[in-house]
Order: sequence, then C-alpha cells, then structure tokens
Amino acid sequence: MSTNERDLIVGGQAVIEGVMMRTPNAYAVAVRKADGTIVNIAARLPKWSDKYPLLKLPVLRGGAVLVQSMGLGIKALNYSANEAFADAEEAEAKEVQVALTPAVIEGEGDFAGVTGAVPGLFPIPTQKRAKDEMKKGGTSAAAGSIIFAIIFNILLFIAAPLLLTNALFIAAGWAPSPSPAAVSSTAPSNSGGATANAGESADRVVASEAWHVRTWRSVRNYLSPVRPSISFNLIDGIIRLTFFLIMIFSFSLLKDIRRVFQYHGAEHKTVFTWEAGLPLTVDNARPQPRQHPRCGTSFLMVVMLVSLVLFSVIKFDSLLYNFLVRLALFPLVAGLSYEIIRLSAKKEGGWVFKLITRPGVWLQNITTQEPDDLQLEVAIEALKESLKLEPQAGESAWAPLS
Repeated sequence: MSTNERDLIVGGQAVIEGVMMRTPNAYAVAVRKADGTIVNIAARLPKWSDKYPLLKLPVLRGGAVLVQSMGLGIKALNYSANEAFADAEEAEAKEVQVALTPAVIEGEGDFAGVTGAVPGLFPIPTQKRAKDEMKKGGTSAAAGSIIFAIIFNILLFIAAPLLLTNALFIAAGWAPSPSPAAVSSTAPSNSGGATANAGESADRVVASEAWHVRTWRSVRNYLSPVRPSISFNLIDGIIRLTFFLIMIFSFSLLKDIRRVFQYHGAEHKTVFTWEAGLPLTVDNARPQPRQHPRCGTSFLMVVMLVSLVLFSVIKFDSLLYNFLVRLALFPLVAGLSYEIIRLSAKKEGGWVFKLITRPGVWLQNITTQEPDDLQLEVAIEALKESLKLEPQAGESAWAPLS
C-alpha cells in the first residue's frame, strides 16, 4: 500500500445483509444475497464543496456533509433491501423499509473524520412491493424518509425533552407556576363573605366541567413557560440522552437489527485493517477491535453537549419561542459538532479526542456485535470496490465513470 493510499480516510455504514463503504470520492455497497453470493454497486461521490466553494466554510461544510450522507445512506439501505430479499418467495418475501429513529448504526467518519453515514436509519421488515413499483417510488420514498427523519427527530429530541423538563420544573416547585388561587387573589373583593361565595361558586363551576376540560386545565398549568437555566438545560439534555439510549437498547433486542449490528462490527474491523496498513483479508480483519473512536455515535454525543451550551445561552420566557430557537439553532449545533470532531480527529492520540469519543466507544458495545467471517468478507469487498474508484493522480473526481 502506498503512502498516498494509506492517507485515505474511509468510513461506512451497516445495511441489510451488507455494508456500505465510503472513501473520499467514492462509495460502494456490498450485499450477501440469499443464495450466498455477494453483489455490489459502486459509484463516484464528488464532494459538494468542490462544486460549491461556499460549502468549504466552517460550520456550513458540516451541514453539507450530513445532508449528503443522509441521502447516500438511504440509497444504500434501499439497494441492500432489494438485493438481500430478491430471491425470496413472493408469499414470504420482505421489503425492508427505512424507519428513521435516533439510534445509530453507522461507522467511522468520511474524509473529514466524522460519520459518512446516517444517524438513525433502521430497517423494519414489511410486506414486499413489486420491483417496478419500488423503482417508480424510489425518489419520492427517499425524500419521504428524509422528511420523516427530520420530523421524528425534532419531536423526540427537541419538543419532547423541552416539554417534559418544563413540566418537571413546575411539578417539583423549581419554577413558579400559576394556580387558580394565585389568579383569584388578584381579583378585587369587597368582603370576606363575598370572597367565600366567589370561591364556592368557582368550585361548583370546576366540578361541573367535563373531565377533558379539567384535564386540559391541568395540562396548561404544566405548560406555563419556565425560563431555561443551566440546570434546566442539563435535565433537558439528560432526558434527550435517555431517549437515545432507550431506543438503541430496544432495537438491539430485535433479531434483524442484531445482524445489522454484526455488519456494523465487520465494517469497523475492516476500517481498522485498512488504517493499520494490512492487506484487506478476513484473517487480518478478524482480530481487529469492533469499536471505532470515529463512529457516528461519538458525533451524536458531541451534538448533545454543544446543544446544552447553546441552549443555555439563548433562551426566552416563552415555551414556544424556546422551541423555535432550538429548532433554528439545530443546523448550527450540527455544524459546530462537525467542526469539533473534525479538529479533534486530526490528533486521534490526543486527550481531547479520547475524551470526546469515549462515550461513543462505550455505546458501541451495544451498536456493534462480533461478526462472522462471511460478514467480514462482505465488508472487505465493499471497501475494495470503493477504493477502485478513487481518482488517480491528475484525475478529477468529477470524471464520468466508463
């Protein structure tokens, strides 16, 4: 292996019965079919920043990489689903649709040192559709999956933690909340008797209200805005992290997902083999670690820490405004997190990189499983096919494939 080849940073993603590998300018997906054969698809993957120089700017480049990675990951999953079940009987055949959740199954970073795959893609077996129908709806399905991913993650990681933390602060008495007594105390009164009569009248009105009206009144009390503080955002982050861990653990219990986690481990071992400068063989890949410090899990951990800081600085007394500002800051959070991982990855032996990536490495005890030799073989083929498409010296990455 030449020095230039060894300098190539590679990454990938586990897919259905296979692996997608990505090099700086190309990608390949290898899948083992039901009959045991391995099929693959490969193509050049130019960097958007080469065509749009504006995307080379810090923070912006992170957003571009993540968007491109999401589209590529969905494409790889759809291809693997079609190939893995292509030979199954129609009555028993399955199509694996892409269900987007907060759990991570992708591997190491792309050329910049962070994930080149998609956070939150999990395959869910459903009834198979005809291939022609799938081809016709492929583009719309991919777009729909991305939209669903965005909405799902907004609800689960922004809206739900914010609402729960707000309600917790009010219920625990850590923040003032309006009460009927407080409201009634502001009304003028002429005498103690009038006040007592007014109170009895209010009690009768409340008692006569329908249950859903009383429930909504109680819910509104817990929706009273609490101005976020450091402690507020810390609890908000803990809730967000808890959702993340529960999702990963829940999906790890599914048999089909465990196989995806095995391919995730195979992908990591293959990348380690490449980085060690060893020939890409099963024997060399087998003893490698299955946890990699540049796995996308580490990126998501950094996202949570960056959001904790930003959300503590920019805050309002309105629950709606706090939600909207978190939504608006999400691209900035992702871009800053990308830059942090990118800078720290340049010194992988440094204590900063180790500190940032350690939680992600621990979490990979769940998101990766020990692969067998057949799975390692698939991951190795994917990387080899992607490396074949890397442009040679003097060749442009935008050159068309022959």
